[in-house]
Amino acid sequence: MITVTCAIIRNEENEVLVVQRGETADHPFKWEFPGGKLDENETEEECIIREIKEELSIDIVICRRLPETIYDYGNKAVKLIPFICDTLDDLPFLTEHIACKWLKPAVLKNIDFLGADILVAEAYLKNIRVTEDEIEDTSGNSQHAYNEEDLRSMVGSMMGSKEAEWVAESAAGNGEILKKLLEYSFSDDKKLAFRASWTLSKVFDRYPEMLNPDLQRMIETLDSLDNESVQRSFLRMISLGDLDKISVRHHGILADHCFKMLKSGFSAIAVKAYSMEIIYKLAMIYPELANELSATIQMLQGEGSAGILARGHLILKKLAGSSTGH
Repeated sequence: MITVTCAIIRNEENEVLVVQRGETADHPFKWEFPGGKLDENETEEECIIREIKEELSIDIVICRRLPETIYDYGNKAVKLIPFICDTLDDLPFLTEHIACKWLKPAVLKNIDFLGADILVAEAYLKNIRVTEDEIEDTSGNSQHAYNEEDLRSMVGSMMGSKEAEWVAESAAGNGEILKKLLEYSFSDDKKLAFRASWTLSKVFDRYPEMLNPDLQRMIETLDSLDNESVQRSFLRMISLGDLDKISVRHHGILADHCFKMLKSGFSAIAVKAYSMEIIYKLAMIYPELANELSATIQMLQGEGSAGILARGHLILKKLAGSSTGH
């Protein structure tokens, strides 16, 4: 019996990520939820976080565990342990699979899954109907005030998008909660910091004007942040923000940082994608940046990430269109 973990990864649109096996794999061209074998002396939670980082180069938040599934393929039996997870990353970098796609949950029943993954998909569809009702009932009784200990505990043990949105709504009605979320984003506790910055990004999606004053502080900390997950959340908010309201000095800091991220061989795919978008917006203010951005995107063509290539082509197209307009 082989013990394997898998992740049902949801994005901001509550779509679920599925991946396709290659021609030389067992059960070629079948679809599955990403994951892998449990190593010795490794917890199941550690296993799924490691596997997703290795296979897809994205960060996940574990929301809950589903009951394990045992499936006999004939040549081997598998005990599959599924975790429902959330992510802010929508650009996985495939290292072991040949394709991936984000799907609405209702479509999962039509996918040509491996045997064990069919059972996991069915369990997930049953689970979300129950848990979403539970969260909605709980959040309906929420108050827009928490003491700090409660808030820190709630953010540190965040169980998914629904709860993050609940806290985000509370932050919108209470400036102290908003300040604490920003403070937690710089915590040495990396899990707390990521979940706080993730929640801040949800506040920004709904009420960008509340966080626009804090964008300059985020920009000032980008170079010193050692938490890539927080950097990703900050860059996402900055990429969606109104850069015209940021000082010229911060424009310079931001351009330098984003070019450095694009040219680095170690930056995550999402960091590169957000950096690319930010520099494009800065190039609309400072046209002289356009040539350097175009050259940097051309340099990235050999990187091999389909997500980055697609994003790069889109930016180049927009740059060409804006220069024609001028």
